[in-house]
Amino acid sequence: MRRVCLLGGTGFVGKHLAHRLLELGWLVRILTRRREQHRDLLVLPKLELISVNIDDQAQLNAQLAQCEVIINLVGILNERGNDGAGFRQAHVELTQKIITACQTNQLKRLLHMSALNADAKQGTSHYLRTKGEAEDLVHAVPDLQVTTFRPSVIFGEDDSFFNRFARLLRLPSPLFLLPSGQTRFAPIWVNDVIEAMILTIDDIQHHGQRYNLCGPTTYTLQELVAYTAKLIGIKRKKIISLGEQKSYKMARLMEFIPGKPYSIDNYHSSRMDNICGENNHLLQLGITPHSIEEIMPQYFQATTVRSLYSYWRCQARRD
Repeated sequence: MRRVCLLGGTGFVGKHLAHRLLELGWLVRILTRRREQHRDLLVLPKLELISVNIDDQAQLNAQLAQCEVIINLVGILNERGNDGAGFRQAHVELTQKIITACQTNQLKRLLHMSALNADAKQGTSHYLRTKGEAEDLVHAVPDLQVTTFRPSVIFGEDDSFFNRFARLLRLPSPLFLLPSGQTRFAPIWVNDVIEAMILTIDDIQHHGQRYNLCGPTTYTLQELVAYTAKLIGIKRKKIISLGEQKSYKMARLMEFIPGKPYSIDNYHSSRMDNICGENNHLLQLGITPHSIEEIMPQYFQATTVRSLYSYWRCQARRD
């Protein structure tokens, strides 16, 4: 039975991909620093959840040795500091370690998750430049059969996009100040991304390719936040899109909030639209993209006092 190793497999995309690979009969190995925090994965048959420091070259070499395909999903949207070192460690340095592990174990097949607008030289942020540098690294390795995926924002039931805005919109304020609200996105359903990866995993014609992946419709960020408000039943909150100068000032302020909900690096990334235009390779792969209107309503319900009361009552009975 064939074994695939996922790095970043405990994240949003990773969990969905792991389930799909298991359905197809693969043995799935997921490497994580904190195995005990992902008990939902421990119950899955034929899934190996292994505690390992993936930044340690020797440990990484050992864990990849028995795998036939490597899938790198590791990525961060923010770093602790603001000099790019955190992005470089997660995107570039780890990618180089993966390359070394593949060469050490004579592994040939690598699927690599990147991002739209990733560019080592022209990227507008540390995030985009390091993602671009990592792309260039893997594609420059002789005999390594690489396919890179460059999606727009990925959505789904447990995503960190719509769900984050839903939480923020529920805060008690009549106004919602939105930085970079006119940046355009083409959200893509997580299952469409996964199908693209499954489709290409064993087909030699996809070796060396870099695929842009987008959903069928382009929206401004303001339109997406307004749609989220509609999904959760918030009708009277006014969403105000901030211009560049005010967005930058908000980014500077939010750098000091734990978790950095919006950072200066995010601001610089948002200076470029996150869309495929005419280069949506999902269509070339024969996959019809799903819209947010088809998928997201089933995950959100209008939040009323009555529905919250029912929810709390159910939770009390469980406890």
